[in-house]
Amino acid sequence: MNYRTLFRTLVAGTLAFALCGAALAQETVKIGMILPLTGPFASTGRQVEANAKLYMAQHGATVAGKKIELIVKDDAGVPDNTKRIAQELLVNDKVAFLAGFGLTPLALATAPLATEAKVPMVVMAAATSVITERSPYIVRTGFTLPQVTVGIADWAAKNGIKKVVTLVSDFGPGIDAEAAFKVRFTAAGGQVVEEVRVPLRNPDFAPFLQRVRDAKPDAVFVFVPSGVGAIFMKQFTERGLDKSGIRLIGTGDVTDDDILNDMGDVALGVVTSFHYSAAHNSAVNKAYVSDYKKANPTMRPNFMGVGGYDGMQLIYKALEATKGSTNGDALIAAMKGMAWESPRGPVTIDPQTRETIQNVYIRKVERTGGELYNVEFETIPAVKDPTKVAK
Repeated sequence: MNYRTLFRTLVAGTLAFALCGAALAQETVKIGMILPLTGPFASTGRQVEANAKLYMAQHGATVAGKKIELIVKDDAGVPDNTKRIAQELLVNDKVAFLAGFGLTPLALATAPLATEAKVPMVVMAAATSVITERSPYIVRTGFTLPQVTVGIADWAAKNGIKKVVTLVSDFGPGIDAEAAFKVRFTAAGGQVVEEVRVPLRNPDFAPFLQRVRDAKPDAVFVFVPSGVGAIFMKQFTERGLDKSGIRLIGTGDVTDDDILNDMGDVALGVVTSFHYSAAHNSAVNKAYVSDYKKANPTMRPNFMGVGGYDGMQLIYKALEATKGSTNGDALIAAMKGMAWESPRGPVTIDPQTRETIQNVYIRKVERTGGELYNVEFETIPAVKDPTKVAK
């Protein structure tokens, strides 16, 4: 072989290798998952990540002939971090999906980037109603606070509760919950005698609970983010409200499955409305909880985790529908109207709002098999976000 032939052979081999590498790169679909894995909201990130990995372990890492690569990044719950990480994932890693988002400010910081890049953004945890309106590329697989609040407002009005103080964390979801409860409860003849907002970070509930006690309502309606319920319950007991005759009601965040056992007997009897309980009585959920506990022996799946699990399910289904295409518009179009049986029950992606339509359950904390669970006793089927029903 002369030098010219050898040169041509080497060039051809190099080109073939490069083309092969490019083809392999094209066959990998990257999902950039941004979560608070450190800081005060780390429990949310831990749950979503564990569930995303569980779904991939159950269903494999290949969809429509494409390899799925999950890239998980920690934003520590800081919006500036979220935005910077999202930019890096889009520009450097060329992700086909952005996913996660543990808090509303984190999702809102990223929305313009998803729009500019035309990349689907699957919001698995953050729950302020307005989020999906900030970008046509946002789809939510968790819930909104108005969606899960109206159930407990209706239940309270029907069960002898006339006067309520609302106590919520002072950021988007809390304000949504406060407004949704007041509208629904007062329409049914109830009275909200005081509205109390507590700082989101480093909350000290004691002085606010004293205001609740002084108002002497029939009940206090509570919203706090995932992971904060144990702090609230501890201070609720320390201030003596558990023996004051004031009933505790709220959305299910306050009796989060992930930390419910740590609350102790003070949580018994607390009634909430929510879209998921680890005690949900379905074959799909029982299998899911069993698999989850095998993979995460020290944890119990919670509502944030189910948002992550179903977020991965939605991504897989969308890729199957597009036959592996990662065109953002095609993926969003495929996601609209998708329906499946989740561990929480039947869910559908509303084609108009890109929100999850799902059952909401009225539950009571009970001791079952030596552990505390949110036991469902009433179902409100196929609930939409009430703030968007008329839109």
